[in-house]
Amino acid sequence: MPSFDPQTALIVVDIQNDFAHPDGSLFVAGAADVIASANAQISRANDAGALVVYTQDWHPADTPHFEKDGGLWPVHCVGDTWGAEFHEALTLDAGPVVRKGVDGNDGYSGFTTRDPQSGDQQATELEEILLEAGVERCVVLGLATDYCVKETVLDACRLGFEVLVSAAGVAAVDLADGDGDAALLAMAESGALIE
Repeated sequence: MPSFDPQTALIVVDIQNDFAHPDGSLFVAGAADVIASANAQISRANDAGALVVYTQDWHPADTPHFEKDGGLWPVHCVGDTWGAEFHEALTLDAGPVVRKGVDGNDGYSGFTTRDPQSGDQQATELEEILLEAGVERCVVLGLATDYCVKETVLDACRLGFEVLVSAAGVAAVDLADGDGDAALLAMAESGALIE
């Protein structure tokens, strides 16, 4: 189990209805177990005085991120819709929420977004939130292992944070068999500890 203190933040990635609810447009198998694990870790983080940050996909209705507009994915997590809301079973505390993809960019990482046509990246407020709180280490869990969790972890490692991934707290889309396992390997190779 990860240990928490005021220098360790818990980053809860995209536990939203479209990913975590069986009626969601991009439901990830195993999401119920991820929610249970997340709630346990949120409780432990709160008890230790650690910062808990939530990331949230928050797309416009039309974006090159979506298959209907030339992208990869079905329409999901459109801002101000049920699909974009956090799953009702997820424990929400007063921690900050970092919304990504709000301007039509790809929002895989909690730290950066990327223009799906030019590839240009821009930072979200997540790094600033962590640095202002004196955070040196991050525990990352959520949905999905092979996309938003992986990209958030890779960015956190690149930015110099110590990173631990809670393997019990993630689940993969697995568009291709083994994507989730490959993502865990890529995170480990970037310096993250997989627990």
